Amino acid sequence: MINYSEIKKGTRILYKNQPHEIIEAASVFKGRGHSTLQVKLKNLITGAIISESFHPSDSFEEAEISKLTAKFLYVHRDKYVFCKDNPSDRFELTKDQLGSIIKFLKPNQEVEAIIFNNKIVNIFLPVKITLKVEQAPPGVKGDRAQSGNKLVVLETGTEINVPLFVKQGEIIEINTETEEYVRRIAK
Repeated sequence: MINYSEIKKGTRILYKNQPHEIIEAASVFKGRGHSTLQVKLKNLITGAIISESFHPSDSFEEAEISKLTAKFLYVHRDKYVFCKDNPSDRFELTKDQLGSIIKFLKPNQEVEAIIFNNKIVNIFLPVKITLKVEQAPPGVKGDRAQSGNKLVVLETGTEINVPLFVKQGEIIEINTETEEYVRRIAK
């Protein structure tokens, strides 16, 4: 059992009989009462994010989750198709289950599949991934005074802000949690 004091970011618990991961946790003290813990939970099956308040008397079961390495294959009618070790051993997840990480999925990319009750329920991308810049407007010399950033299109079709020196055809590193540019890898 996981009690109130053990709940922190990254903890995975069973909440309403489904596995959830704590995304944010902040202790709040109101007047003479007890402190409460304001948390944001991500449902690992549906991808939905909810806010809840936990009290010191609350305790939860730890979500029994295992992981395996899988590979993203393709998208077909809002179904994202992945495979395990053998390309014929496939599984599908919906756009709603995956959430915002679909912006960074490219064919043959390795992902981490989450297994709950012997069923694959979702995937995780690595925190940092590399993607190729497909379209990038040239950086104009006078632009540096304004923001120092420009919008580029990645190989997945996602648009992201990058520094002015990034050019088309370069490989850049992206943080999948913050959805931001990290650094340039290669020209």
